[in-house]
Amino acid sequence: MSKPKMAAGQIAEVSVGPVQVSAFADMTQLLKFIVKDDGSVYAGSAIAINPEKVLTAMRSADIADVIRAADIRYADGIGVVKVMRKRLNSKVQRIPGCELWQQLMLRAAQYQVPVFIVGAKPEVNLQTADKLRGQQVNLVGAVDGYFTDEAALIAQIKQSGARIVSVAMGSPKQELLIQRIRAQHPECFYMGVGGTYDVFTGNVKRAPALWCKLNLEWAYRLLSQPSRIGRQLGLLRYLWWYWTGKI
Repeated sequence: MSKPKMAAGQIAEVSVGPVQVSAFADMTQLLKFIVKDDGSVYAGSAIAINPEKVLTAMRSADIADVIRAADIRYADGIGVVKVMRKRLNSKVQRIPGCELWQQLMLRAAQYQVPVFIVGAKPEVNLQTADKLRGQQVNLVGAVDGYFTDEAALIAQIKQSGARIVSVAMGSPKQELLIQRIRAQHPECFYMGVGGTYDVFTGNVKRAPALWCKLNLEWAYRLLSQPSRIGRQLGLLRYLWWYWTGKI
């Protein structure tokens, strides 16, 4: 069992399988890490870590490399949080990626940080842009996930003056795109957000608040999409490894 390490900014990192996870106490601490109280923005990238990603990283060196390339790996899964609490012997809260992005957008609006959104279907991207503008977000660009010219997209992001870029294209596709954009435009905060725009616009229903509070979102998704049973069964392996101290 490895001891927690200190990441940039003196945030401890905890080993969960092959993944180093940043031990932010709660969402507020992470939000202030990304957008400081003086309005400055952390230049780097973030990826959500849940048990499924840990298991995938254990099977695939390529996915492990994608995860390792992110500067911030935050705990978006109660199974990950439980390992971190045990290792740190302190309180660590789960940080759901969907909620993190929505709160980050509000914080960006507060400080008028320029934001660029990428991904989702054209109509969902448009709805997301409209709703963000309604929240007074300084949205400087929006491109759906069906773009055909990546070089043009990167040029548009660079010219926009964006300081926060979120990409909704599913993992690991979104993280690989973020790596390529960062190589040419590093002075931004980048975040892969999966299906967050669909939830934000109401096109996909998220688990009810009580289910979320009880950390049962996985069960709600399974009941809503029985086809996920294969993915969920993999979590039993994670649970076994957790109880036997192998993670």
